[in-house]
Amino acid sequence: MKKIIFLICAAGLIGVFSGCAKSGSDDGMTYELKLGTVLTEKDPVYKGYEELKKNVEAKTKGKLIISLYPSSQLGADKDILEQAKLGTNVAVITDSSRLAEIVPEFGIMAAPYVFENYDEIRKFIETDLFKQWSAKFAGSGYKMLSFNWYQGDRHFLTKVPVEKPSDLKGIRIRSMGSKIAIDSLNAMGANATPLPWSEVYTGIQQKAIDGAEAQLPAVDGAKLYEVISHVALTGHFQLNTGLVTSEKWFDSLPAEYQKILLEESVKAGDYASKLTLDGLKQYQKNMEAAGVTFHKVDLKPFIDASQKVYKDNNLFELKAQIDKALGK
Repeated sequence: MKKIIFLICAAGLIGVFSGCAKSGSDDGMTYELKLGTVLTEKDPVYKGYEELKKNVEAKTKGKLIISLYPSSQLGADKDILEQAKLGTNVAVITDSSRLAEIVPEFGIMAAPYVFENYDEIRKFIETDLFKQWSAKFAGSGYKMLSFNWYQGDRHFLTKVPVEKPSDLKGIRIRSMGSKIAIDSLNAMGANATPLPWSEVYTGIQQKAIDGAEAQLPAVDGAKLYEVISHVALTGHFQLNTGLVTSEKWFDSLPAEYQKILLEESVKAGDYASKLTLDGLKQYQKNMEAAGVTFHKVDLKPFIDASQKVYKDNNLFELKAQIDKALGK
């Protein structure tokens, strides 16, 4: 047992120090960043990763290597974030609900119906208010490289039709693990059930859960159209995510590489977001061809039900700040 523990610890140290390797002189230093995601290689986020890899390696002449790990190969998002905080050379796309554990203001962006569409989100992340919130990550152990990776609006995925909140009563819907996500689904009538994304397909198949809520690119990548029958187009969350790495590792990079990584991360986020937006209609067509029925719903009852989330989590003031920053 002691030998096993020693090997595990040794492997962890290798992971920490493999971020940079010396090859002769300071000018010859090479660095590696490992990008992980629970999403598959088909997902626009992964395509954005590929774009980031191509451009960063070209601009650093191969001195900053980007290695890609789809389909939870580096573990769940939460696990990768924990590695990053320890100084490991990893990065992951993560949503604002997880980031709210570091900077509480980010929690509002994980609440239902905060933004109407991606254009509003993209506009907001250029505002002084968002920049003030982002600055609060300093000293946390995390470095946000960009926050413009749009994955689509999230809808309810079920075996029975859902057209109003009362239709969700008693239905176990897989939820992200954050408090706001759980509160939101419960407020809209569902029985929120936290579960890792990698377990959703088998969870529905084996009736551990009755459905899920997710964005269409992820639904397509996970082939959930094989185990669900209906999609309610509620768009309750606009899933915009950020690429987060280790603050300690990022600070170890030469300033020139830091600048390149930050700039290319934003460009890659815009690239991935465009792929998402361009592909949403096709994802729906593909799922309809597989036998899934899509339902347009009256959003007002869902919006009204979600107000409980704002009240219970004291989010009304932050929502007002966002609206003001957007000129609404």
